[in-house]
Amino acid sequence: MEPGETDEAAVTRELVEETGLSVTVGRLVGHVERPAPDGVFRIFDYECQVTSGVLRAGDDASDAAWVDSATLHTLPTTDGLVEALSDWNCLPRG
Repeated sequence: MEPGETDEAAVTRELVEETGLSVTVGRLVGHVERPAPDGVFRIFDYECQVTSGVLRAGDDASDAAWVDSATLHTLPTTDGLVEALSDWNCLPRG
């Protein structure tokens, strides 16, 4: 986040930068903490509705894709991601 930036503004900016998608930010669905070099990263996850754009990978990723639940379970993911999404009722349908 940039100094003085709200969560909504940060989510909107980061999604455009990292995925090419413009969104309307919705409710907070959950949060996690991950170790960081100087403490802990606090990550807040929000429900979003895509309003425009074409999905693309940002400069720190090799690919981006919309996937169903079965495909998600075959992909390498960060430890705890799928469990958190499941707990928050945010897994893709199907």
